[in-house]
Amino acid sequence: MSLPSTYTFRWGEGQISGFLSAALGLLGVLAVLCFRFPALLTFPDLHSAYDPEVMRLALGCALLVAMILGLVNFCIGRWRTLGCIGMGATFVAILLGGLGAGATSSFGLGVPIGLDWFILDLLASALLFIPLERLWVLRREQPVLRAEWRLDLQYFALVHLLVSLLIIISSGAVARLFSWSVNAPLQGFISGLPLWVQFPLILVVADLAQYWSHRLMHTVPALWRVHAVHHSSAAMDWLASSRLHLVEVLITRTCVLVPVFVLGFSQLAVLLYVVYIGLHAIFVHANVRFTFGPLRHLLVTPAYHHWHHSDEPAAANTNFAVHLPVIDRLFGTYHHPACWPASYGIGPERLPPGILRQFLYPLTGWWRARRGGERAG
Repeated sequence: MSLPSTYTFRWGEGQISGFLSAALGLLGVLAVLCFRFPALLTFPDLHSAYDPEVMRLALGCALLVAMILGLVNFCIGRWRTLGCIGMGATFVAILLGGLGAGATSSFGLGVPIGLDWFILDLLASALLFIPLERLWVLRREQPVLRAEWRLDLQYFALVHLLVSLLIIISSGAVARLFSWSVNAPLQGFISGLPLWVQFPLILVVADLAQYWSHRLMHTVPALWRVHAVHHSSAAMDWLASSRLHLVEVLITRTCVLVPVFVLGFSQLAVLLYVVYIGLHAIFVHANVRFTFGPLRHLLVTPAYHHWHHSDEPAAANTNFAVHLPVIDRLFGTYHHPACWPASYGIGPERLPPGILRQFLYPLTGWWRARRGGERAG
């Protein structure tokens, strides 16, 4: 039985136990690999931030649940393939060392693959946002496994596994290009401010940088072909936030790092900002019906960002701000009706299927436009 492209779960038929068993079993295998090859697969800073014994306990619980749910699923009968995947993955994890797995190699690439970050963030995001989307769902007709969920999961994995490389490239570029702007007294003043002042300040300066980079992606044809990947999803949920071209991730990170680097915010303020934007970016794409009342005028909400993804003509090139709607008001791009958009996507423009073809789409789109211009000339 192959995994469906769309499916709405129903209690009592084994789908939920099957998917949980398969997911936990496969994540368990990846976790064991992290224990065996920490220098290659884990972030040193993240690895030192959590207790390995607690992680081993969590791994043991996950494998036990995967095995139990796999057996339950196999007995129910309709979704045995998923149960077998879960049980098979659990056996593989045990064969690789299970709870007793230790480092067997110090080999590394110099740039660690963030497999531990991928596992932890996927689990945390799924455990937080899937229940939110079921309890306060906006579009009940939208399946839990909507069309293209596998594509967005691939994007989620790719961006997380390459996050260290992206950080090195963007931070290195900013440090080299803007080293001339470093002002020690200014940075000392900013980093010495109370955290409750630094955090809203970093939101403002970062969102100003993101606003203009975001707006340029919608107005410059070459950049739009990159950003169109993110807008190509015809459905909104927590996983849709992951559909990002790596070039866009690099551009956005670099633009945000510039004011953060120049002003010299404290490490704690930057860490809080990173945690906030990680959760907020997923939340504003989620299939939830929260409107937040008057607070929607102060902070970007799901309703506000859903309009940015709408394919309705009135919403075109609006709501570029990521955190603060007042920025859109200042620059005349604010659009927030008292309703939700009827549909999403990029209208008649269509992107090719598959993550590899979509990564190549900006280049092939540029080539088609160039050839078309030559023919027209």
